[in-house]
Amino acid sequence: MNSKGLDYTLLTLVIIGAVNWGLIGFFRFDLVSFIFGDMSWFSRIIYALVGISGLYLLSVYGRIRSINNQA
Repeated sequence: MNSKGLDYTLLTLVIIGAVNWGLIGFFRFDLVSFIFGDMSWFSRIIYALVGISGLYLLSVYGRIRSINNQA
């Protein structure tokens, strides 16, 4: 998987996490727990992947900045 494909995959995971947090904030509804169970091993994996994806996407800021400086 090239870097662009990885970026889009991880961005999708972060968007899913953001939607889930929005649902929690507005409606007190945790979609991940609803689908996979309250802190089941699978829901914990999903939460961990969303967190790791967010940390990885911090590097996007550096890449965007370097692209803008080249232009």
